[in-house]
Amino acid sequence: MTQACHRKCVPPHYKESELSKGECVCLDRCVAKYLEVHERMGKKLTELSMQDEELLKRMQQGTGTA
Repeated sequence: MTQACHRKCVPPHYKESELSKGECVCLDRCVAKYLEVHERMGKKLTELSMQDEELLKRMQQGTGTA
């Protein structure tokens, strides 16, 4: 995330020691997008994991082993 957002938002040759307002806004948005995707993926993986556990429980109950 750090490298991707830096490449996207900050030019390779610096003219000033501080980030410009546009660069700061770009970095904020880039990081926010990465965090949103990370959160969505975490929720989806948790959901899939719970579905797998339910399926496993049902299969174990169906075969008589617990």
